[in-house]
Amino acid sequence: MAENLALAEINKAIRLSVDSGKVEIGLEACLKKALLGKGKLIILSSSAPKEKKEDIKRYAKMSKLMVYESPLNSRDLGSLCGKPYLVGGMVIENPGDSKILELINRENK
Repeated sequence: MAENLALAEINKAIRLSVDSGKVEIGLEACLKKALLGKGKLIILSSSAPKEKKEDIKRYAKMSKLMVYESPLNSRDLGSLCGKPYLVGGMVIENPGDSKILELINRENK
């Protein structure tokens, strides 16, 4: 029950970030930002290709960027973001009014 509540909070925060902050969508954007060490949080869908996820995670770790693997698949993540297409990953550069960074930090502890 607590996991579902935490997931619902994170999903709301993701949507709020998309609406009020600066977000780049796409696995290529995630890879580029991880390589450059730009952004604050990378969110990956559960259905993103394994090789891409591993590359993004490796570069993000070197750049000290947070990575969150969402349990949502690409279709659901796209829907959550209000996009009519699949979203394999996204980079949050500025969370806007969202508390996504605090939620992910709390989730990782």
